Amino acid sequence: MNKRNLKLDEYGISNKRFKELSGFCEQYPEWVEELKHKTDTVKSVHVTGMPMAPSQRSDQTAALAVRRAELQERCKLIEQMALQANADLQEYIIRSVCYEEPFWYLRDIRGMPCSQRSFYDYRRYFFYLLDQNKKM
Repeated sequence: MNKRNLKLDEYGISNKRFKELSGFCEQYPEWVEELKHKTDTVKSVHVTGMPMAPSQRSDQTAALAVRRAELQERCKLIEQMALQANADLQEYIIRSVCYEEPFWYLRDIRGMPCSQRSFYDYRRYFFYLLDQNKKM
């Protein structure tokens, strides 16, 4: 798919930083799926009959809980920045930046009520907000 980079110079975001933020957003569908399907937090230690050193023991339930909390935080960040960029277009901004749906598809098929220029302005503003709020 041909993707044009947004001109984010006015927001102080370099091309490399934009690629980083874009890559971050493109992982959103994977995170949502993982949160949806990895819900079993009750895990047990695999018993092999061999003694385990304390460093080899792990609390799988805690590790899964930490992973889910991290994923929820990342998803929430993207959703909040889209909401802050434009509450009416939040769904379309997320579809555009996370699922890579093109403008014409959002407008013609999904019925987005916005002009192309306005939408791309809100999309740029979304990346600005994400840049300001995303921890390195």
